[in-house]
Amino acid sequence: MVTTIQVNDRTLELLKRLKDELKTQSYEEAINQVILDRTKKESLGGFLGKRLGKRSTKEILKDLRDKNDRF
Repeated sequence: MVTTIQVNDRTLELLKRLKDELKTQSYEEAINQVILDRTKKESLGGFLGKRLGKRSTKEILKDLRDKNDRF
């Protein structure tokens, strides 16, 4: 199904620039790409492991709080 929408001149210029920047064939492709990029959620699973190497969780958390901070 094809739908026509109305946009003002400024929005049309922004869409044209977006289409050129993304090198898409149509405005629809450009809009879809922006929406999908914006809504894409990346998992943070394994985030710390990649950055902290082979340190254990106990080592990482060891100095998290000082003894004076405890209640």
